Amino acid sequence: MSALFNFQSLLLVILLMICTCTYVRAVAPGIIDRNKQGFLGLFWMSARIGERLSPYVALACVTMAITILVQ
Repeated sequence: MSALFNFQSLLLVILLMICTCTYVRAVAPGIIDRNKQGFLGLFWMSARIGERLSPYVALACVTMAITILVQ
């Protein structure tokens, strides 16, 4: 089943994208910052979400890890 049709998998993909984009922007900001418009702007927006809402993103990652381990 694809991640688009399974809600838990979709949330996992979104969380991983946010965490990855935030990490890449911290290590090499030029890669993310040059694409603020269009489709690649989603990565810039994900990095901003990860920076500004980092406690909530971390809590969501821990919650998702617990739910995956319990299943």
